[in-house]
Amino acid sequence: MTAVRHPGTESLRGIRAMPEFNLAVFALLLNFPWEVLQAPLFVGVADARFVDVIKGCAQATVGDMVILLIGHAGVALVARDRGWVLTPSRRQLAGFVAIGVSITAVIEWLATHGRWVSSWSYAPAMPVVPGLGLGLAPLLQWVILPLLVVWFVQRQLAGQRRTPARP
Repeated sequence: MTAVRHPGTESLRGIRAMPEFNLAVFALLLNFPWEVLQAPLFVGVADARFVDVIKGCAQATVGDMVILLIGHAGVALVARDRGWVLTPSRRQLAGFVAIGVSITAVIEWLATHGRWVSSWSYAPAMPVVPGLGLGLAPLLQWVILPLLVVWFVQRQLAGQRRTPARP
């Protein structure tokens, strides 16, 4: 019996195998809950409508995904390898995290000083980094989540390689 090939199946399989696609998916999946959990640490969230909070968290999550992809691209340029996430060195992981933390620190500073696309303030519950005045939660987000994203992407792509292609 001959297998029927559907147009686009190979293209979809190729996209799913791209590190950037997997990074984007896991960035969205991990950053959205973080954004929701840290939302009360910002002024005005407690009084905002639920739909507005979710919309704001969703927008922030898309921004987080973009930051993560920029971090990946920066490391990929230096490593000259888009697939560095499969077997990253400590230096690559450190660079990946450093890019995310740096971009986030700049955005947080600009936003809390009214110089970003939108601005925000920290609620009293937000722990702030002494001397910098930056929220600890957004900075920790870029220490913890990129490493988790890489871990998930490694497992996802390794699983795709072990699974035989279906006709």
